[in-house]
Amino acid sequence: MTLQGSERDDFDLQMMALALRAARLGLGTTAPNPSVGAVIANEATGEVISTGTTAPGGRPHAEPLAIEAAGEAARGKTIYVTLEPCSHVGRTRPCVEAVLKAGLSRVVIAQEDPDPRVSGRGVRMLREAGVIVRKSVLHDEARWLTRGHIVRVTERRPFIQLKLALSNEDTVPLAVDGKPNFATSETSRAHGHMLRARADAILIGAGTLRDDDPDLRCRLPGLEGRSPVRVVLAGSSLPDPARKLVRTATETPVWIMTTASTIIQDQARADALTKAGCRLMVIGGVGGEPWLPSLCEALVAEGITRLLVEGGPTLWRSFAKSGLVDEVVVFRAGRAAMLQETAGTVDDINQEIPEALRSLLPGLTLQMWDRRVSGPDEMITLRHDKPA
Repeated sequence: MTLQGSERDDFDLQMMALALRAARLGLGTTAPNPSVGAVIANEATGEVISTGTTAPGGRPHAEPLAIEAAGEAARGKTIYVTLEPCSHVGRTRPCVEAVLKAGLSRVVIAQEDPDPRVSGRGVRMLREAGVIVRKSVLHDEARWLTRGHIVRVTERRPFIQLKLALSNEDTVPLAVDGKPNFATSETSRAHGHMLRARADAILIGAGTLRDDDPDLRCRLPGLEGRSPVRVVLAGSSLPDPARKLVRTATETPVWIMTTASTIIQDQARADALTKAGCRLMVIGGVGGEPWLPSLCEALVAEGITRLLVEGGPTLWRSFAKSGLVDEVVVFRAGRAAMLQETAGTVDDINQEIPEALRSLLPGLTLQMWDRRVSGPDEMITLRHDKPA
């Protein structure tokens, strides 16, 4: 018996939530393609037949993987997809073609693809073939999950997520004797490493590289292979080739983005960095300093869709003043007890954005999205306005 009315709506929501969960599994592994989740289900029985997540490197897509796993059981069933199935011929056949060949009778989509090669064409082709299509199920959640792909197409920049770690006094911990000063707990640092695993690239400035000498790779057990490309934004001088990440450039990529004038004035250091395995990339500058929109354009040209900015206050303020921020994740040391005492819904705490963030992130209209305990610390997620 086929579900009708509110029962079908509820089932669609449940299955799309599962598809979104599948899509999250691929974050940080599918660039330059978005991570998409697909679920094939039998509405009559409530059975989940198969799931699919875009494969590492972006191919195969989620839909053919779910279809292959389902086999003949897919015929006449419904597929739930977090992004409109592609309709153009690339390195593989269009996903719309796979859906039709599998005999699926209904397609539920979270959001249409803004890519002009698709943008509603996939939906139209399915409907013209007699397939029932429902759109915009859990649309807002899907747009945030796929925002890197959306802004890559519409704004020529990656999704930009800032990570801040503050002391219990909401100050930025300074390095001690050339070593990083960790104010937050191991639990919070593990959360930070998960952010790295879900990013295509991680960015710091030359100051953070000089003061903290970070490694910037993901060190969560089993996820070491998910380390993002490490990017250093160099201003008036190039990094010291003795830095830790330079010494491991042949293991995990290091891109040094700077202006042509900076390279010219220190060609010997540039040659040493290149010899160590770093890639030097020239971007536009203003007043001798790198220009962030040019940085974003260069990253997108290299297939980066999700950028995690760690860095420090100078870099955070630069991104904030440029309006180039989608999401901010803040770890506040030793704040868990206070959070538990004032526990409430996100709506209850919307106005409780830490005052320190207003000076660290000037010009941003931040909205509280999530607030939770992270060991002894507080972890809050804020978003800059709403996705377009």
